[in-house]
Amino acid sequence: MNDHPRRRPQARPHGKPQHKPYRKPAPDPVRKLAYDALRAVDERDAYANLVLPALLREAERAGDFDRRDAALATELVYGTLRRQGTYDAVIASCVDRPLGGVDPPVLDVLSLGAHQLLGTRIPPHAAVSATVELARAVVGDGRSRFVNAVLRKIAADDLDGWLDRVAPPYDEDPEEHLAVVHSHPRWVVSALWDALGGGRQGIEDLLAADNERPEVTLVARPGRCAPAELAAEVGEDAAPGRWSPYALRMADGGDPAALEAVRDGRAGVQDEGSQLVALALAGAPLEGPDRLWLDGCAGPGGKAALLAALAAERGAALVAAEKQPHRARLVARALDGNPGPSQVVTADGTRPAWREGAFDRVLVDVPCTGLGALRRRPEARWRRRPQDVPGFAPLQRELLRSALRSVRVGGVVGYATCSPHPAETRAVVEDVLARPGAGVAAEFVDARPTMEGVTDLGDGPDVQLWPHLHGTDAMYLALLRRTA
Repeated sequence: MNDHPRRRPQARPHGKPQHKPYRKPAPDPVRKLAYDALRAVDERDAYANLVLPALLREAERAGDFDRRDAALATELVYGTLRRQGTYDAVIASCVDRPLGGVDPPVLDVLSLGAHQLLGTRIPPHAAVSATVELARAVVGDGRSRFVNAVLRKIAADDLDGWLDRVAPPYDEDPEEHLAVVHSHPRWVVSALWDALGGGRQGIEDLLAADNERPEVTLVARPGRCAPAELAAEVGEDAAPGRWSPYALRMADGGDPAALEAVRDGRAGVQDEGSQLVALALAGAPLEGPDRLWLDGCAGPGGKAALLAALAAERGAALVAAEKQPHRARLVARALDGNPGPSQVVTADGTRPAWREGAFDRVLVDVPCTGLGALRRRPEARWRRRPQDVPGFAPLQRELLRSALRSVRVGGVVGYATCSPHPAETRAVVEDVLARPGAGVAAEFVDARPTMEGVTDLGDGPDVQLWPHLHGTDAMYLALLRRTA
């Protein structure tokens, strides 16, 4: 880690003493950028994966950052967000007031300092000194003394020691213990545990995987870029995907935007779980014609681009529908250059702009809580509330019913979510199968054979992927065949 020690002041020349106005020392630019990103996430509900790259590009253009600086800033932002719950518990034990009584900017500085002390190899004296210097610049001298006092208390022990003090024993309160140790809201721990089933080890592994930095995974779009061609451009840090034949992992976590294949759309950034969902729909057994496919919730376009390429290989066309115009433009950009016929329409999937039974294959990757992508969007775990889950339910059910009306009899629908919450997955599918709508009937298709080679897929017929088992986001997929 680059901890950016302060520069020594230059010696003054001999002669008449110089009297200059006092200026606060400038904070380390890496920590200042990390603080700015955390404030944007906290104040504006920004997403770190959107705001941080913009800040890094600006710093790099100004000549302030090199690659090591960018890596440290990224670790500080994502590490602080992932471990926020743990650090809140530690900080709360070191202050003389409720945590809600600490000003949010001060709390962000404290969290940033706590991560340096408990989650990195930065020497404690450097972590405290640099964070107090940051505090002077962003919250003032008075509150920087408070920051200094709290960080010195935190520095007195390591992470394991603090967890022994602030987390209740597992035997007394398993969910709260896991929530503090693994930095997830208690209700999320409970929901994930219900979805996963089993004992302690599985849920511990899952929560720990949520706190690991995910690899950058690319997709080489069929007919546009061969995986070997993409690997050659990535170089020695390229590693094949675990499951998808089109996946490539960037082992060093490099910048995919620097790759020509990504910039011109022949390849894209796409989690392997997302790739498997598209491949499963394309590979589901189908009788009769196979000419027209629909992606009913296409934004921002990753699955649509892969589906369009797969459809083109067998002479089929893809229609990609997206309700939000700005997301529809992203889909159009992703499909630009596709070798086969495709069309993007701005349309609400619950009020189709196409006739019933028009498609042979339909995918609906429905809006959800996103609890399956907490590795990539760590701030989402702190923003979501238990009441958000039932809030998505009516839309999820209506999108699936609409998809079943849109596919022909004998055609296949894929229902996908980036959430493993039982209320967003099988409960939705079973409810719709029981009440699919007038004149429509459907049945499960076993999705497991469409993910050939993928292990730990459970008892079926639907599939739940897991970060700790598959190295993917926690994608869910159910395949349904319309029978009437």
